[in-house]
Amino acid sequence: MFRLHGHVLPDNKSIWIALTNIYGIGRIRSRKILDKIGVPFMKKVAEIDENDQKKISDELKNYVLESDLKREVATAIKRLKEIRCYRGMRHNLWLPVRWQLTRKNARTAKKLMGRSKVRPVLKK
Repeated sequence: MFRLHGHVLPDNKSIWIALTNIYGIGRIRSRKILDKIGVPFMKKVAEIDENDQKKISDELKNYVLESDLKREVATAIKRLKEIRCYRGMRHNLWLPVRWQLTRKNARTAKKLMGRSKVRPVLKK
């Protein structure tokens, strides 16, 4: 059983896939971490010895992960809302932020907010 940042990694998965259970680590970052410390990425979690576990946990200390990363993202979104830029307004309305179309997409978000709330803000 291998525990990292409060997550128990499943023993039957490869280590590079199991590391993606941690918020802030995707498949590419996982491969880069394992290449940097010299652990074969196709090794199963059950086969990882304590020395490799220590190397992985020490390497993960160099990254912003889990609650710290969530806090940074939340403060960035809060800043956008405070300065009332386009992206901040879209966040306030729970609409797509990155220039996606809302004519056919994002129907659920528009239904939840209601047309009367969405229309006046977007006209300004």
